[in-house]
Amino acid sequence: MRRMTTSAAMAATVLVPACTGVPAGPAPDRSDESVVRTDAGAVRGTATGEHRIFQGIPYAAPPVGELRWSSPAPVRPWTGIRRATEPGSVCPQVGSDYAKVTGSDEDCLFLNVTAPRTPGRNRPVMVWIHGDGALGSGDLGDVRRIATRGDVVVVTINYRLGVFGGFGYPGLGGSGTYGLQDQQAALRWVRRNAAAFGGDPANVTVFGVSWGALSISGHLTSPGGEGLFDRAVMQSGEGMMDMLAGSMGEGVPAYPSYAWRTVAEVEQMGTHVAPRLGCKDLRCLRALPVERILEVPQIMNMFQTYAHGGETLPGSPASRMRAGRFHRVPVISGATRDEHRIFVGLFHDVAGRPVTVKRYGELLRTAFGRDAAKVRAEYPVSRYGSPGLAWAAVLTDRMWARATFEQNRLIGAKAPTYAYQFADRRAPMFLPLKTDFPWGAYHAGDMPYLFTEKAVTFTPAQRRLSDRVIAYWTNFARTGDPNGKGLPRWERFDRTAPVPYTQSLEPDAIGPVDYAADHNLAFWGPAASAGRATE
Repeated sequence: MRRMTTSAAMAATVLVPACTGVPAGPAPDRSDESVVRTDAGAVRGTATGEHRIFQGIPYAAPPVGELRWSSPAPVRPWTGIRRATEPGSVCPQVGSDYAKVTGSDEDCLFLNVTAPRTPGRNRPVMVWIHGDGALGSGDLGDVRRIATRGDVVVVTINYRLGVFGGFGYPGLGGSGTYGLQDQQAALRWVRRNAAAFGGDPANVTVFGVSWGALSISGHLTSPGGEGLFDRAVMQSGEGMMDMLAGSMGEGVPAYPSYAWRTVAEVEQMGTHVAPRLGCKDLRCLRALPVERILEVPQIMNMFQTYAHGGETLPGSPASRMRAGRFHRVPVISGATRDEHRIFVGLFHDVAGRPVTVKRYGELLRTAFGRDAAKVRAEYPVSRYGSPGLAWAAVLTDRMWARATFEQNRLIGAKAPTYAYQFADRRAPMFLPLKTDFPWGAYHAGDMPYLFTEKAVTFTPAQRRLSDRVIAYWTNFARTGDPNGKGLPRWERFDRTAPVPYTQSLEPDAIGPVDYAADHNLAFWGPAASAGRATE
């Protein structure tokens, strides 16, 4: 989830104490299943009744000093056995009102591996890229259910966030792409080391939600991403999405791209910020304490986007996707039915300013200008029950669904694609939000259905849906096809079909949905842009 002018974030709400681990002890005992040798040295994890868990394994050198805002460097090998029983430090971040995750330690490029306890080799490997480009860490996703139910090895990663992952400055190599580069370094580590944990290094699936899914669209179009993974799952990604004025908070302008900026743009922001930090050059900026950098208001969000026009992203991922310039791997791609309700609820209801009928009209005029009346006629308040829900429906359809459908059509023309819509409108809310706003099938509301989430309670039907979602995802990781015994059939997305197949994921109601009709895409049109309702 992308934070703009709010501190809301889609992240787990419990922070596990961090520990980087230290080299210690004798050479590994190969009879000890909690000890594994990586290409940099041996690590000792934790063996439980069902799992082997290894935490805080470094996959790159600490990005400190001269390595701040540099490509990730190789980790220094160690001797003896390194403890891997607690997570490594979270990357620097300021947290939010709804996710109390903070950190100031740049030595944070760690990953975690969870594998079934039962003996096995060549298991599929799934690499999770967490959401939000300014907050979070890999260990906040509890992947134990995925590992055991799907018989897969799961890797979760930390990567540099916000100003540390997306900073740009004239003359700085790699401006705006350090977080993406970290993710690619972690994927290279997986290729080299998966076999040591019982995984198949030739069968790697990358999966992520929101900013994590957006990052995957970057890797699909990045030369450096070629050969790093064999399949991809993109959940509620913003890679093809633009941004309407006012959609992400009061006063936030329209952008042609929600997530991608040019190198020139991020470097210009860097030259704007440097004097506020008392610096005139990169040497000064690299010497600043983390805490001093984080004092600048909104600096994490300011550099949350990734930059194209350099080596990592030669062009805008959206443009390259439209040109067919992406890696050909099987893909699961989809979104939730009510994506933007979470943002409307946060920016308006939680803030104590629910959308009124009058405000709805003002928001439409800000976003659509002269076409506001046309949009209002298509999305009348009477149809949705409240102005807030009407506004959420407008933005869900216009921004999220239109972009998701385009993404599915583009990838589906070149590679096996399975499209879905998460549609549980009673999905439990896992963030501590105090409001009676009806969240519906909200952005990232499918996360608890994949992860072990203590903060939510499922109905029996929701538990069955969770089991099936995990089965679909792990079947896909194993074979490139989500189908399996006992599961409702999921057909491929065929862009030439009158109604391309999209699987609706809803408790006890899994089956096809007409996604374009469900989100009124005929009204919006494939070329609709900010400020226009139709072509």
